[in-house]
Amino acid sequence: MSMIEQFATTKPLTRARCDEAMEFIIRQMDRNLETFADTFPSESSTNQVYRQVGNVAWTPGFWTGMLWLTYEVTGDEKYRLAAENQLSSYRQRVDERRYTETHDLGFLYTLSCVSAYKLTGNEGAKQLAIEAADLLYARYLEKAGIIQAWGNLNDPKQQGRMIIDCLMNLPLLYWASEVTGDPKYYDAAEAHVHQSAKYLIREDASSFHTFYMDTQTGEPKYGSTAQGYADDSCWARGQAWGMYGFPLSYRYTGDGELIELTTKLSNYFLNRLPEDLVCYWDLIFTSGPEERDSSAAAIAVCGLLETAKHLPLTDPNQRRYENAALSILDSLIAHYLAQEVPESNGILLHAVYGKPNGTGIDECCIWGDYYFYEALVRVTRDWKPYW
Repeated sequence: MSMIEQFATTKPLTRARCDEAMEFIIRQMDRNLETFADTFPSESSTNQVYRQVGNVAWTPGFWTGMLWLTYEVTGDEKYRLAAENQLSSYRQRVDERRYTETHDLGFLYTLSCVSAYKLTGNEGAKQLAIEAADLLYARYLEKAGIIQAWGNLNDPKQQGRMIIDCLMNLPLLYWASEVTGDPKYYDAAEAHVHQSAKYLIREDASSFHTFYMDTQTGEPKYGSTAQGYADDSCWARGQAWGMYGFPLSYRYTGDGELIELTTKLSNYFLNRLPEDLVCYWDLIFTSGPEERDSSAAAIAVCGLLETAKHLPLTDPNQRRYENAALSILDSLIAHYLAQEVPESNGILLHAVYGKPNGTGIDECCIWGDYYFYEALVRVTRDWKPYW
């Protein structure tokens, strides 16, 4: 039997176990509230402890997003105030153009500002998110039909790189079209998702991390990796970004081909899982001493839950994906929580940031903590996504 077949009859995760895990998360949030009042957790921990960093790189939004989740879960104003306190640093980042030459503006401003607007009607946050969407839209290369991941748009050596992570940044553009009435953001996001589907996903439904396009002719060049084991392997977190990013675009576009593609990505991922259902850092590995990536597993759970929502009840994948999501989540709760390491200020152990460059290996990663929390919120309440 293929791995995916086992999820046809999986025993579901209990509400009590989810609530216990969320109680641990809230304790960790309280523990970190003062430490990260005016700073942010580092991208990955060092010896399981997050350092304080400024509003730099691509990950601050995950901490602010966790504050908004906690506000939703508890109704306690202190979390709303903590999240709102951080918005000034996001404003400064846009105004000063600090570390804004990146597609990761979606991760940053969806989880900090779109969430604030959706939850509280904060007009300042709405305006800031639109300005961030403008900066993201400026990275759209029309001839290639993609949003360039990072780097100087005028540097020939850096031009034309799209990466699978960018699928998670597109909701900022779709949202910007909804609230401004300007279709340009939607059009850029839709073009990018189709180019991603065409070139980042291989015939066997595995994925490239990176693909280069010719920005002058729009012709495809080649796929490669910066994070995976090899150019032709399948980086687990990249596959998970695809599993979540494509169905998020489906929510805005209604393009059924995106859901069809997601089922292929999901089946590939689920069929490469080890016994405890938490993937290795690259899906070329299914056993042995290589590190797991709990953060990729948490993203994949959110993607499976999102995809299951869009499948008819008559589709056998609908039940399989829900069961798979609950089973992976159960394993993360049972074996990967940082409550076993009292000195840790993180939530999920055994994540991998960048194995090839030796960063954040077998550590907590802040996005893993966020997506694990989001997954628990998804399965315990009727949650309206920030994405």
